[in-house]
Amino acid sequence: MNIEQVREYTLSLYGVTEDQPFGDDIITFRLEGKIFVCLWLGDDKDSEPRLALKLSPERNEELRAQFPVVTPAYHWNKKHWSDVYYDQLEDTQVKDWIRESYQLVASKLPKAIRQKYI
Repeated sequence: MNIEQVREYTLSLYGVTEDQPFGDDIITFRLEGKIFVCLWLGDDKDSEPRLALKLSPERNEELRAQFPVVTPAYHWNKKHWSDVYYDQLEDTQVKDWIRESYQLVASKLPKAIRQKYI
């Protein structure tokens, strides 16, 4: 996947919004105001394509052990977030993980709101 495909797929999930609260080099994707994906746009110093995903602590450990392109998130809580160098993975894998992050955040929403997304 390239950066535009990641963005398009993430925005295709129901109820997702995007913004740039941390500057022009990062897009955050939210569900009901809760961030679940952070997409690094790169800069001159570091342009390696990556995104940060919010996953359960157990799932983060599992993916980090299995995939060298999944590492503790640089600027996020390393227990709950992983950096994923997505251009080194199959498209379906990246989409599955984005959806997993989306579903994790949806599952934590209040019941009345959660029903719209699950």
